[in-house]
Amino acid sequence: QVQLVESGGGLVQAGGSLRLSCAASGSTLSIRFISWHRQAPGKQRELVATISRTGTPSYAGSVKGRFTISGDNAKDTWYLQMNSLKPEDTAVYYCTTLIDSRRHWGQGTQVTVSS
Repeated sequence: QVQLVESGGGLVQAGGSLRLSCAASGSTLSIRFISWHRQAPGKQRELVATISRTGTPSYAGSVKGRFTISGDNAKDTWYLQMNSLKPEDTAVYYCTTLIDSRRHWGQGTQVTVSS
């Protein structure tokens, strides 16, 4: 069993930055990758970025060049650095992982970007 807790969301003006954190506890040795997803009001949850334990990142096209995913394996904590934020980035952001075919989600953190 793995527990994921996000933090770092908030209200920011367009063009600003935020750094989200995802702290894992429990059976963290089972984590092979962490992904960040987001869900805006009235829209489906979408994948934002993924990073493996070895540090290989991948990004959705809409955030590439603006967001950076990273991780501190020693602390079992992963980050999403978000720069040049746009109003369309407004959403609840979730970190998630898949262990033995079971999806684990955090509770989410709200990011609101004002124009």
